[in-house]
Amino acid sequence: MQYRDFTKDGKKVSLLGFGCMRFKSKNGSVDKELAFEQMYYAYENGVNYYDTAYIYHGGKSEVLLGEFIKKYDIRDKVFIADKLPGYLINKAEQIEEIYNTQLKRLDTTYIDYYLMHMLDSLEAWEKLKNLGILEFIETKKTLGEIKNIGFSFHGVEEEFIKILEDYPWDFCQIQYNYLDEHNQAGTVGLKRAYELGIGVVIMEPLRGGSLAAKAPDKVKEIFENYRKRRSPAFWGLRWVMNHKEVSVVLSGMNDLNHIKENIKAATLTTPNNMKPRELEIIEQVKQVYKSLMKVPCTGCNYCMPCPFGVAIPYVFSDYNNKYFFGKSLVTRIMYMARAVGFGVEKPSGANLCKWCGKCVPHCPQHIDIPVKLAEAHKELSNPVIMKALKIGKKFFKK
Repeated sequence: MQYRDFTKDGKKVSLLGFGCMRFKSKNGSVDKELAFEQMYYAYENGVNYYDTAYIYHGGKSEVLLGEFIKKYDIRDKVFIADKLPGYLINKAEQIEEIYNTQLKRLDTTYIDYYLMHMLDSLEAWEKLKNLGILEFIETKKTLGEIKNIGFSFHGVEEEFIKILEDYPWDFCQIQYNYLDEHNQAGTVGLKRAYELGIGVVIMEPLRGGSLAAKAPDKVKEIFENYRKRRSPAFWGLRWVMNHKEVSVVLSGMNDLNHIKENIKAATLTTPNNMKPRELEIIEQVKQVYKSLMKVPCTGCNYCMPCPFGVAIPYVFSDYNNKYFFGKSLVTRIMYMARAVGFGVEKPSGANLCKWCGKCVPHCPQHIDIPVKLAEAHKELSNPVIMKALKIGKKFFKK
């Protein structure tokens, strides 16, 4: 495992960070036993950076991480990254209240890396400043309750630079992968943070899995033509880790084989390690994706829950999958089954959208969600099949 320079305190943080947002479920709740097993395997193999947030798994992510750390008595051996949900805060006192709740959930007395969660504009940062965030930060750092301050960003490059230069941050967190070189903070933001001596954590290095197991056949063919057999996930992580400006790469790992492969990538890929031929292959792959992708959704779930029951990330995943994999009929049937509630608890199709727009401001990718939902439903649905599935649903219930 590599340990690159990160924040000015000189702590050795693993290049691969464990994202605690996508734990697998069992009987309707997080599978704690599996999560512990996977997190401990990562820990045993050098991973010491665990990233959670106030809203992940409805708050259960923080609780689970705290229990895991306590069970193995490793608080002084791992680093906790947690986030303040500024988008939920309207009163100054809420900052302290939420932070104390997080400490309680984590069962800890301090947080190593604390982020202002999902800032998308200078305005969002100014709002927190007006509510007293600077005084809060100064107090907590003086007391040792927060070791390093950062922010995670979902917005345009210009706004990222403004926030970056407005405060002496210890680190920041941005989305970055080979399809997002010029989206959001992008390469320009990455390099500017590096110039300022601000550590950079990367999220969505595989775009919510779109660049990994969900890779289309055309992409897999390109990768398979290389002399060394590597998975699409390994290629995606390797590309990100190849950048000297990157300190930590987060992965929402919930499969042991994936964890092993990610650890391998973080062990073998040093800065500027990729050969010209490898970079050429990535360029070929990028062109394939750009030609196929219909909606730039990463499956982050920030748009959820929908007040009308639309499973937004699933809809967009089906929409993209139709074009990624070429298995149109199977994808469409799966979508329509969910849309009518066949085999699932309740209907969740895009046809339930009422165009309220509540989801739009929460989307890090700035997708016009209602418009794209309408497009997706039009392409994925068929009235005759939908009717048959509705009838089948009634029969199945009997």
